[in-house]
Amino acid sequence: MGSGRTQRKRQTDLEIISEWIDEGSRVLDLGCGRGIFLEHLKNRRGIRGVGVDINVDKISSCVKRGVTAYQGDALAFMDVFDDKHFDWVVCSRTLQEMSEPGLLLEKALRVGRNVAVGFANYAYWKNRVHWLLHGSRPRNKVFTQEWAESRADVPISIGIFENYCAAKEIEICQRVYLKSDWKTPLQQLPNLRTGYAIYSLRKQ
Repeated sequence: MGSGRTQRKRQTDLEIISEWIDEGSRVLDLGCGRGIFLEHLKNRRGIRGVGVDINVDKISSCVKRGVTAYQGDALAFMDVFDDKHFDWVVCSRTLQEMSEPGLLLEKALRVGRNVAVGFANYAYWKNRVHWLLHGSRPRNKVFTQEWAESRADVPISIGIFENYCAAKEIEICQRVYLKSDWKTPLQQLPNLRTGYAIYSLRKQ
């Protein structure tokens, strides 16, 4: 996938989440990367935002953008904040890279009044076919690296995630299922046909 197409997919994800966030909100971006989303929210919504990422180079890019960000572990970073300190905690394509995604979500729901989560649906039908035919994790436009090269990769599907939310009494306030192009909404058979899913959550 070319970098332009990758950026368009990422932009769709962030545009949907940004529509949920009110003007002047306090926002924490977990796995903030190069600060593109926080910069977008700052310019568009006037938010007060902070990001955290493990990658030093990406934090340097945040600083260049004028985005407040810290290098370090997201789980430890959240421990310093009081309950409901943030209006929104954003976790876009971060859960599957965490060794303890449930703990990350638990802490995000503690420090945030609302949590936005986005992830690639591992149960997408083409991934299922690849496992059936090859017996190995897919390598494609979404999962671009060999297993030995990649960061932690916890398979998350819509079915797994929504069952987890129900079991933990996490309210799903909004959900958006996108096709494999990550921009076209769908409704039918989401666990099979969705390429990317986005949720807004709140602890009941």
